[in-house]
Amino acid sequence: MRARDIITALALWIAAATPIAAQSKVVASVLPGAELRGTATLRFLGLPLYQARLFTPGAAPLDWGQDFGIELTYLRTLTQYDLVEATLREFKRTGDALPLEAQLNACFKAVAKGDRYLAITDGDDKIGFWRNGARSCTLSHPQIKRRFMGIFVGKNTRSKSFTRQLTGS
Repeated sequence: MRARDIITALALWIAAATPIAAQSKVVASVLPGAELRGTATLRFLGLPLYQARLFTPGAAPLDWGQDFGIELTYLRTLTQYDLVEATLREFKRTGDALPLEAQLNACFKAVAKGDRYLAITDGDDKIGFWRNGARSCTLSHPQIKRRFMGIFVGKNTRSKSFTRQLTGS
């Protein structure tokens, strides 16, 4: 292999790893002491939609009394409409509908394969979001921690096996 080929390959690897490294830095700075607790891939009709990673303090079992983070790495392209509407449908399915469409539209943008969203709770009523390592928004609403994060790790998720894998239980 020529030196130029090696340099090109290295540059591509660094570029591909940058969002991952940026997200890891976000977890470390916003949620000190958090470690990876579990991972899971959500599939719809057999097709993978995203891979999720759960970060908890010291990789401890999920405790709703503690702040935690969930990172989604998308495995296919989804529109902003897809993300917002799916979230609103899940709110309705798991409880009452929430008046958060405008906030969700501000938070979520279309994703392509490899894009990442990281959600980190800040108490019971706020969740901070980062897209590919850059802060994108804060979602605020009473009990939003349980309502939004519960879509992935709550008692009434769409996939119990996904939730068990993600929570490491």
